[in-house]
Amino acid sequence: MPANCCHPIGAHKRLHLPDTYVSSLMLDRALDAIVARVGAYDRDHDIPYLAGYSLDGKTVYIDRHLPRSFLYKGRAIEVDRYLLLHEEVEKTLIDRMGLHYQHAHQIATRAEEAAVRAEGVSWRAYDRFMQQFVKEMGDERLTKLPRDLDLKPYRDEHDYDLMRRMKAATLDPGHPLSKEVALARRLDKALGSRAAILEAASAAQPSAARAGKSAVPPP
Repeated sequence: MPANCCHPIGAHKRLHLPDTYVSSLMLDRALDAIVARVGAYDRDHDIPYLAGYSLDGKTVYIDRHLPRSFLYKGRAIEVDRYLLLHEEVEKTLIDRMGLHYQHAHQIATRAEEAAVRAEGVSWRAYDRFMQQFVKEMGDERLTKLPRDLDLKPYRDEHDYDLMRRMKAATLDPGHPLSKEVALARRLDKALGSRAAILEAASAAQPSAARAGKSAVPPP
């Protein structure tokens, strides 16, 4: 569990406000409660989109190269608790309520933003910090993916290019991902979907058209 939980020890003092009031302190305590219930979180892997979760939802993954904190107005702001909140909310909405990734992601992002603002931190500054460390497949830092990483965010985003490059890496004997057989099988399944096949065919059409046009001899 992150070390910066607001109230790691002792019972919470009762707030003298109705629970229905919007309260930064109440939100901070709710965030503590969610973080305390996270089964496990892992900072030993490379994660596209910076954070993700295992198929069973028992592990939250945070990219190993993402710094644990950033400096904001002279304060060290630790970021793991906000990412844990986002991933837990998102995964719960997907698994328990059957939401599409995009819808769950929007709700989780709003929750993350509210928690960041409750800490007195600018969302723009926080997001700017995060965007510096987003990785794409092909990035030399993206070599160590967890074998049980849930691929649903990439499927629902139709990020088939990312998954094709992930798959190519598993087929390269010299790449660390070549040992991840289970991950390779799940990538095969995702890339064998009708949507993935149609997307690949659509992407190939402009290239084929250009090639055909260049092959036509001048009059």
